[in-house]
Amino acid sequence: MHLSRRKLITTAAAVAALPRSGFARAAREIQWQDLIPPGVPYSKIIGEGEIDAIADTWLPEFDENATKLNKKLDGAYIKMPGYMLPIDLTTKGVTSFLMVPYAGACVHTPPPPANQLVYVETKKPWPSDRLWDAVWVTGQLRHELQSTTLADIGYSMTADLIETYEWE
Repeated sequence: MHLSRRKLITTAAAVAALPRSGFARAAREIQWQDLIPPGVPYSKIIGEGEIDAIADTWLPEFDENATKLNKKLDGAYIKMPGYMLPIDLTTKGVTSFLMVPYAGACVHTPPPPANQLVYVETKKPWPSDRLWDAVWVTGQLRHELQSTTLADIGYSMTADLIETYEWE
């Protein structure tokens, strides 16, 4: 089959004019350790800290490594697992939350370091009767170091998709 130059250019222009929403955007699957910059071991983001014997809790010490973010992930379209700590909850469900690496983080224990927390907003609320489910969150990850009364947070994202994490 031979395509003329004119037909090839016309076909290419037609394909270029197609709406981009018709094409699925593949997300890069990452894990929590990927949020730490290459070369910084997890053991270097949390110091020894101290034990609060009265409250029976460990109070970790964070140094500058706790706020170091993985530059390669800024703007990346990713999919990662985690747990929700609701921030905004309506009758329709959760519309913003902190995604944390383990159940109970920030609630029953001191918060993880900033580079282990992701602030997530979603247009499609997550059902409030499924708050304790482990989830997969897909969206564009951004560097956004922010300090809140709850914790210091290193990343943010707008969720395109939230799914229940299926254990294999």
